[in-house]
Amino acid sequence: MSNQAEKLKGGLVVSCQALPNEPLHSSFIMGRMALAAAQGGAKGIRANTKEDIAEIRKNVDLPIIGIVKRDYPDSKVYITPTMKEVDELMTAPPEILALDATGALRPGGVTLDAFYHAVREKYPNQLLMADCSTVEEALYADRLGFDFIGPTMVGYTEQSKGDLIAADDFAILRRILSEAKHAVIAEGNINTPEKAKRVMELGCYCVVVGSIITRPQLITIPFAKAVAEAAAEKTEG
Repeated sequence: MSNQAEKLKGGLVVSCQALPNEPLHSSFIMGRMALAAAQGGAKGIRANTKEDIAEIRKNVDLPIIGIVKRDYPDSKVYITPTMKEVDELMTAPPEILALDATGALRPGGVTLDAFYHAVREKYPNQLLMADCSTVEEALYADRLGFDFIGPTMVGYTEQSKGDLIAADDFAILRRILSEAKHAVIAEGNINTPEKAKRVMELGCYCVVVGSIITRPQLITIPFAKAVAEAAAEKTEG
């Protein structure tokens, strides 16, 4: 494992991402967001696209978990779905490259097994993270040989619909931790400091937190709702 990736151990990784339909979509803004995260104590960044990674590196010297989100009409996989996205990322290689490992067929009907081995053959020294949605997927990715396993996709696939990573004191995460041989990175709906602390107590390598830190449009919603409810109650009273 690289010295940079080892810096993530026991630390907070902040996901600095904004898609084209979001108000903060800009590599420049993501670079500044990463700087703010670093100043707050983040030990790593999760980022989308080589452009954002390049800009983030201008602002911080932190290990990066890199992905490319891209939709294809013949597949549900959108996190680093094909070798095209892998090749793009490797022009500004992240310390860890994350791939969808949910088991769904990739564009062109490519299986996870075939894709994993193709990436390993082309980039044998690159650290890989598996973004999974169930315990079974996580353990399969672990057997394949992914360097890091993450329950990133819990609740986002048909097979995990309705599941939450934090449910029943992180039952899904605890089972993965108990059976996986590779390091486990906690990610997915970890939206309070208390939850972040708990997953580290359970034995995770590090924890990724995103929207609750870096998506102000989502952070605003509960505040706006609470204020509107209070105003409505006052009017009714």
